[in-house]
Amino acid sequence: MKKKIGLIVNPIAGMGGSVGLKGTDGAAYEKALALGARPVTPVRTRELLNHLRDKERIRLFAAAGPMGEEHTRDIDIHCTVVGDVGTKSTAEDTKKIANEMLKQEIELLIFVGGDGTARDIYDAIGLNKPVVAVPAGVKVFSAVFALNCRAAARMVDAFLEGAPTVAEEVLDIDEEAFRDNELASRLYGYLLVPAVRDYLQRGKERSNISVSASEVKQRIASYIIRHMDRDALHLLGPGTTVKAITDALGLTKTLLGVDAVANGELVGSDINEEGILSLIAKYKESTIIVTPIGGNGFVFGRGNKQFTPEVIKRVGTENIIVVGTHDKLNGLQALRVDTGDAALDQALAGYREVVVGDNEFLKMEVLG
Repeated sequence: MKKKIGLIVNPIAGMGGSVGLKGTDGAAYEKALALGARPVTPVRTRELLNHLRDKERIRLFAAAGPMGEEHTRDIDIHCTVVGDVGTKSTAEDTKKIANEMLKQEIELLIFVGGDGTARDIYDAIGLNKPVVAVPAGVKVFSAVFALNCRAAARMVDAFLEGAPTVAEEVLDIDEEAFRDNELASRLYGYLLVPAVRDYLQRGKERSNISVSASEVKQRIASYIIRHMDRDALHLLGPGTTVKAITDALGLTKTLLGVDAVANGELVGSDINEEGILSLIAKYKESTIIVTPIGGNGFVFGRGNKQFTPEVIKRVGTENIIVVGTHDKLNGLQALRVDTGDAALDQALAGYREVVVGDNEFLKMEVLG
């Protein structure tokens, strides 16, 4: 017997990432368009749908137009369109259509977006029905999200096979504070998800700011600085561990942005994809220095979407340096990447040395 499954897509989710806006709430969407941002969710939605194993067991209820239906046209799956959407979708559209789907007696709701979309879905359905959350936003810190599109498809498959459900956290991220380099979050609520832990990301953990952790970060910074090629471009991702490098150089770094250093000087602050590519073109060699997110272990694809697939390819996977403290890494089973480019994720997968001190390394697996 077919299962009734809903699909709601946030068309603008993730568009602020590559242009360095850290979100698309409010007026940021128009700014993202002006900066040349490209839609993210169409590709993510089709990847999810294409990886479903049991399409014949699904009766899909998709939100109208770009909020769902448009992305199902080339997929071999029965689809019923729900609701109406104007020229520009809103959070209220998400909530209204989710409620309409409840009236259609859906059994599972798939949504594609970020933390803001998760909050809207919680407002609409609470714990009434389970969800599968497909990561596509700039801010994807809530524990309800799948690791990537393929993992989300496996979660839908598990639901079809009768997997139990569990309540996971939805976080409220202050986007204005986020743009000002402050990660301010609070628990917003819970959503039910299929209980398949291997496919779910863990929630964001706060960085350890104890004295001992600070000293470790200083040792990591000392090692990195000694091995910096002065003629190369060094692209520094978000996080306190990476910020320790600029602190040691006496430079100012954005805590949640991407900055660039060359010849011991700051040559780019809070730069977006376009700015990064422009700088790369000026130097013979470039490196990317990143630290995994505490809790879920993502190196790329969460919180640093300025490092787009094009940027990573231009720099080269061999020129990526991962840094992290033992405290952060000990809680991780592996490092993870979700760039939006499946082939690149596979190229990044494997074992990689992480700098954990001054000439100290820890080999960890990277999963794509």
